[in-house]
Amino acid sequence: MHVSSGEAALVILIIVGLIGRSPIIATAASMLLMLKLTSLERFFPAVERRGMELGLLFLTISVLVPFASERITAKDLLPLFTTLMGVIALTGGALATYLNGKGLDMLRAQPHLIVGLVVGSIIGIVFLRGIPVGPLMAAAITALLLKFIYFVSKFF
Repeated sequence: MHVSSGEAALVILIIVGLIGRSPIIATAASMLLMLKLTSLERFFPAVERRGMELGLLFLTISVLVPFASERITAKDLLPLFTTLMGVIALTGGALATYLNGKGLDMLRAQPHLIVGLVVGSIIGIVFLRGIPVGPLMAAAITALLLKFIYFVSKFF
C-alpha cells in the first residue's frame, strides 16, 4: 500500500492534535483523511471554497443564540453606546472586520502566505491552546505586522 504525502501529513496532524489535546485539529484531519481514503477528493475544492463560510456560519449562529433565546434583549444593547466598555467592544468589532479586510487583500496579493498562516495556526492551537477562527484573522494580523515592520524598517 502506497501512502501519499497528503495522507502522511494528515496522519501527522491527527497525532499532533491528539498529543496536543486539540480535538478540532485531530477531527478535521481525520475527516479529510476519510474523504481521501474513500476516494472522495472531488469534494476538496467545495470544502476549501465553502468550509470557512460554513464554519463562520456556525460560529455566528452560536454567538447569536443568546438573542434568539432572549437572554440578551434590547435593554442589554443600550450599554454598548453608553459605557466605556461597550464603546470599546464596538470599536474592537469594527477594527477586527477592517483588519480582516486588509488580511483578505494581502491573501489575494500573496496567496502563497496561506501555508505559513495554516502552519502558524496549527502551532497556536497545539502549543498555545488557541482557538482556530480561520486564516482570515491570521492574515489580518500578518498584514498588520508586515505594515509595522515596513514602517519601522524605514528608520534603519
